Amino acid sequence: MIVGILKEIKPEEHRVAMTPAGVEVMQQNGHRILVEKNAGADSGFADSDYVGAGAELVDTPQKIYDRAELLMHVKEPLPTEYKRIKKKHIIFTFLHLAAAEKLTRTLIKSGSVSIAYETIQASDGTLPLLTPMSEVAGRMAVQQGAKFLEMFYGGQGVLLGGVPGVAPGTVLIIGGGVVGTQAAKTACGLGAKVYVLDNRLQRLRYLSDILPANCIPLMSNPATIRQLIKTADVVIGAVLVTGAKAPRLVTRDMLKTMKKGAVIVDVAIDQGGCFETSKPTTHKDPIYMVDGVVHYCVANMPGGVAKTSTTALTNATLPYAVEIANKGWRKAFMENPEIKLGANVVQGKITCKGVADAFGLEYVPIDSLL
Repeated sequence: MIVGILKEIKPEEHRVAMTPAGVEVMQQNGHRILVEKNAGADSGFADSDYVGAGAELVDTPQKIYDRAELLMHVKEPLPTEYKRIKKKHIIFTFLHLAAAEKLTRTLIKSGSVSIAYETIQASDGTLPLLTPMSEVAGRMAVQQGAKFLEMFYGGQGVLLGGVPGVAPGTVLIIGGGVVGTQAAKTACGLGAKVYVLDNRLQRLRYLSDILPANCIPLMSNPATIRQLIKTADVVIGAVLVTGAKAPRLVTRDMLKTMKKGAVIVDVAIDQGGCFETSKPTTHKDPIYMVDGVVHYCVANMPGGVAKTSTTALTNATLPYAVEIANKGWRKAFMENPEIKLGANVVQGKITCKGVADAFGLEYVPIDSLL
């Protein structure tokens, strides 16, 4: 199969979909790899690294779309790419379609096969391709929250870890999954007072076992959020509903009760965000203010640490990419239930229920198309 690795064009997205080491593995499996020139430069991988691994460099994205069958991005296709997507293509990337109606309709119209990293799911319920980026985003969320608490950015001037004789800051993390757990570990390591909310009792027991004493896991509900948000210096939204829009758990009325100069970090912004006042921002212009509260809602947080993120992502995606290329999408779906769950739009049909429900469109189970 001819596999195309495209240079990312989303603003300030510095990752690339595959490392040279991944290219070598794909080539060993008998596939031809096209890499757009300078695709890996921002992640620390030179064109010569890809050529040395057996890739063919291509001047323009159009040539990759023209020649490749399996297309790999990190982030979703942008409007300038919509007309390039054809029926022959297998799109394998983060899609987050439940928050992207125009892209969803474009993929339906194209007749292509779209496989989303974020909905590939293992038998134990984990999301193996989302996990490494969630780990990065969770740790970054605390770093960004701590930074934007500084008065220069409009924050209230609180050092999260405090110093001897001065109380530490308080961090409220809504969601105890991978993002929330990594955020809690990082915030606790800084010395902050940390609350982690989740609505799964078994998960709370697990968090209680693994996190230090300055972290308090609590059952998530509106009353608890309303109570804790008043004292929080940093609030991190870390809620994910696989393939669907994120629930809005913090309302504008709750926001108004927060401290002036507190910071919210909405890691769920890729899926629409879990704060009522959230809107996507960029690494170049990451924050805005609402009711005196600093909002950080960067939609591609791991792109800010591209060297770490690209390697972690390739480690996770490569086995699936190899299987899709080796077998073709239909056989891969039939033989691997994890990949089948990644099917979002296939030959003009929405095969992910969360996406269909988000826009009131027809859901077609993928098994009916195999």
